[in-house]
Amino acid sequence: MIDSVIKCLICNGHVLLEGVPGVAKTLLIRSLAQTIKGAKFSRIQFTPDLLPGDITGVTIYEKGKGFYAMKGPIFANFVLADEINRAPPKVQSAMLQAMQERQVTIGKETFDLPKPFFVLATQNPLEQKGVYPLAVAQVDRFLFKLNVGYPSMEEELQIIEQNTVVKELEEFGIEKVFSLSEITQIQEMVKKIFVSDRVKDYITGLVDATRYPSKYKIEKGKYIQWGASPRASIYLALAARATALMKGRDYVIPEDVREVSHDVLRHRIILTYEGKAREIRTEEVIDEIVEKVPVL
Repeated sequence: MIDSVIKCLICNGHVLLEGVPGVAKTLLIRSLAQTIKGAKFSRIQFTPDLLPGDITGVTIYEKGKGFYAMKGPIFANFVLADEINRAPPKVQSAMLQAMQERQVTIGKETFDLPKPFFVLATQNPLEQKGVYPLAVAQVDRFLFKLNVGYPSMEEELQIIEQNTVVKELEEFGIEKVFSLSEITQIQEMVKKIFVSDRVKDYITGLVDATRYPSKYKIEKGKYIQWGASPRASIYLALAARATALMKGRDYVIPEDVREVSHDVLRHRIILTYEGKAREIRTEEVIDEIVEKVPVL
């Protein structure tokens, strides 16, 4: 999961993290921000009574100073949007628009968000009441969707060993290894990783199989209601570039695409009601697509 979050960061994208409470979602992004010199971290707790201005900022009048913009918590390099599906759609839209456009308008002034700008949004799959599910078009703006389950017994024993007492983040001894400018330089490097026509054809084949599964003899394809958008092709290529860079290569191979296919596609394939009733998982559909779409 950590590798996936880092890939998303160097792709200049955002992550939607779905997981049960207590699996260190907050600790993950705080620790990541701690490794970068000068990085500002901000946490926004989404609640039903939250307003768009509570995130983006508001215009304030002060005697002797007049009107001025007070920037909201979104003006940070690393933003944790905790339980984003608890806020009403108007607030979600303000957040997702800022994520997409990398700028915020407060009153009559428009401000650019800091660089790098990375959002990790979380949602709890167990909650049913008092939530506002993200629209399909909004979820599509996230580069990756990651699912975090419960740890194994061995992992949980290790967690107990390392957390016999409550620790502050500073006590973990996290070193600062990058500067903000170095992160933006890496983000530019990713764009220069070479993708051959053969790999591009493979990417478009994977995405096409989500829309027309019968063409590729995908048996579980009959349970797909909507396939992936064109944004999926863009993000598959971008994430594959990041994978190649992290492996020390300046070119992408099909294995890089396969490695990121689940993270990019799992929130872009919408299953039918029949598929959900039969407990067909999106992961199974992606597995079959990756298995049956050939590299030409």
